[in-house]
Amino acid sequence: MQNPSSPKLPMWQVLLCGAVIVSMAMGIRHGFGLWLQPMTQEMGWGREDFATAIGVQNISWGLFGIFSGMLADRFGAFRVMVVSGLLYALGLWGMANAASPAWLAITAGVMVGAAQAGTTFAIVFGIIGRNIPIEKRSWAMGVVSAAGSFGQFLLVPTSTFMILHFGWHQALLVLAAAMLLVLPLTLGLREPAFAGGQAPVRQQSIWQAVREAFGYRSFQLLMAGYFVCGFQVVFIGVHMPSYLKDQGLEPQVAGTALALIGLFNIFGTYATGTLGQYLPKNLILSGIYIARGVFISLFLLLPISPLTVYLFAAAMGLLWLSTVPVTSAIVAQIFGVAHLSMLSGFVFMSHQIGSYLGVWLGGWVYDRTGSYDLVWYLSIGLSLFAALINLPVREASIERQPAAA
Repeated sequence: MQNPSSPKLPMWQVLLCGAVIVSMAMGIRHGFGLWLQPMTQEMGWGREDFATAIGVQNISWGLFGIFSGMLADRFGAFRVMVVSGLLYALGLWGMANAASPAWLAITAGVMVGAAQAGTTFAIVFGIIGRNIPIEKRSWAMGVVSAAGSFGQFLLVPTSTFMILHFGWHQALLVLAAAMLLVLPLTLGLREPAFAGGQAPVRQQSIWQAVREAFGYRSFQLLMAGYFVCGFQVVFIGVHMPSYLKDQGLEPQVAGTALALIGLFNIFGTYATGTLGQYLPKNLILSGIYIARGVFISLFLLLPISPLTVYLFAAAMGLLWLSTVPVTSAIVAQIFGVAHLSMLSGFVFMSHQIGSYLGVWLGGWVYDRTGSYDLVWYLSIGLSLFAALINLPVREASIERQPAAA
C-alpha cells in the first residue's frame, strides 16, 4: 500500500503535461487510416497488408502496455514515457521509409504500438490515480481522455492537409518531429515518491495483484466489454476513409468526419468522466454500447451523403473514447492504485485484441467480398453483447484479508 503522506504532484501539472502528451500520441494514432490508400496504391500492396500492420500495432500496444504498466508502477512513469516517446518518433520515421509489408509491420506495427503503450492512457491514468484524490479521479481521467480526442480533432485534418500537399512520406516525418517536441513535458510527470528509483511500499506483489484481478468476475466482464470497444473503434477509424471513398465521396469528407469524431469526443469523454462521479459506471458503459449499435444501424440504413457521414461522426464521437475514463475508474475503485497502470494494461490488452480483429477482419473481408458490410453488421451485434455483460459489473472496493504478521 502506498504511503498516503508521500508527496504528490500538483493536479494542474499532472493534467496539463499528461493531456498534451496523450493528445499528441492519440492524435497521431487516430489518423493512420488516412495513409491506407496512398500507401497501398503507391507501393502496390493490398488493403489487408496495411490492415495487418495496424493490427500488429494494436496487439503490440496491448502486450507492451502490460509491461510498461509494471515498470511505471515500480519505477515511476517518467522513464517509461521518455523511452516510449523516442520509440514513437523512430517508428514513424521507419513507417515513412517502409519498402515492404513486413517492414511496415515492424515499424508502424511493433515499434509504434510499443511506443503507444508508454505514452497513452494506462500510464497517465496511473499517475492520476497516485496523485489525485478519489473524489476527483474519474473527472481527471475524463479530462485527459478529452485531451486525446482534441489531439484527434487537431491532427487528423492536419495530417490530411499534409498528405494532400506534401505527400504521405513527408507527413509522417513531420509527425515524428512533433512527437519529439512534446517529450520535455515528461519532466512534469516525475513523481517524488519514485525519487531514486525506489517504489512506494505495497500491500501486494505483482503476482498477487494479477491473480486477484483475473479471479474477480467484474474484472473479467470489463475485459470482455473492452474487447468490443477496440473492435468497433479501430475498424471505423482505419477503414471508414476507404469505405467513404468507395461510396464516391471526396477524401476531405473522411478527414472531416474523423476530425468531428475527435471534436465531439472531447465532450463525450469529459461528460462520462464527470458522470462517473455520480452515476453507476457499469450503467454508463452499457448505455454507451447500446447507443453505438443504434448509431451504426442508422448510418447503414440512411442514404450516404456528406451530411449523414458528419452526423454519424458527431454521434460516434460522443461515444468514441468515453469508455476509457469510466473503465479505468472502475479498476482503480475496485483494486486501488498501487498496480493501476499494470491492471489497466491488462484490460487494455483485451481492447487491443479486439482492435486487431476489427482492423484485420475489415481488410480481409473487403479483399474477398469487395464490401465492408459483414463487419458493420458484426459491430452492431457486438454492441448488444457488450451492453449486457457490463450490467453485472460491481465497482465496490474489493475486500482483502489482512496480511499475516
